[in-house]
Amino acid sequence: MSRRNAARERPITHVYDAAYAGVPNWDIGRPQRAFVELLDAGLVESPVLDVGCGTGELSLFLARHGCDVLGVDLSPLAIRQADEKARWRRIAAQFLVWDALDISRLRAADLSFRTVVDSAMFHILGDRERDRFIDGLADVVRPGGLYCVLGDARRSNGEIYGLTPDEIRTRFGNAGGWEVAFAFRTTFERRWSSNPAYFVGVRRR
Repeated sequence: MSRRNAARERPITHVYDAAYAGVPNWDIGRPQRAFVELLDAGLVESPVLDVGCGTGELSLFLARHGCDVLGVDLSPLAIRQADEKARWRRIAAQFLVWDALDISRLRAADLSFRTVVDSAMFHILGDRERDRFIDGLADVVRPGGLYCVLGDARRSNGEIYGLTPDEIRTRFGNAGGWEVAFAFRTTFERRWSSNPAYFVGVRRR
C-alpha cells in the first residue's frame, strides 16, 4: 500500500498495537528536538495535551519539567507502556486510550488545555480527518492557547501524507479563530533515519 493511500484511511488500533509490540522506528526514546526547543523558548504552558503520544516520551519530558500533561493515543499497548514508564520514572504524567479525532468529547470531563503538542500524528491523517481534528481542537484549546505540530514535509502536491505550513495556515484559517504563530523547516528523527519536516505553531484567538 502506498503512503498516499495509507494516509487516507483511519489508522486501526490493532495495527498500532502490533507496531508497539516491538520498537517502532518513530519511537526514538526521547522527545523530538523541536519540542525541547519549544520548552526552552518558554512556549509550553500547562495544562498540556499530547495527541498521539505513543509510549509517552514527550509527555514524560514535559511533565518532568513541571507541566501538567495528559497523553492520549489509539493504542492500548502504547498507553500501557507509557503508564509503566511514568511509574518507574516516578513522573506524574497521565495517559488515556483515546482517539484524537474525538478530543472534543474531553470537554464533557471539563478538560481544556493551554498547549497541545502533536509529534507526527496530524501528518498521517486523511483529508477529512484533518478538518475534523481541527474542529475538535477548537473545543479543548483555551483562548490564547497553542497547538504545535511536527510532521514530515510533504514530498509532492499529489500526496496527503505529510504537511506544509501553507496547508496548516489554510485549514486553520478556514476553521476560523486561529493564527499561525511560527512555522519552520526542521528534521523528524527516527531510530534508523531522519526526514525533512515542518514544525508549526497555531494560536487560538
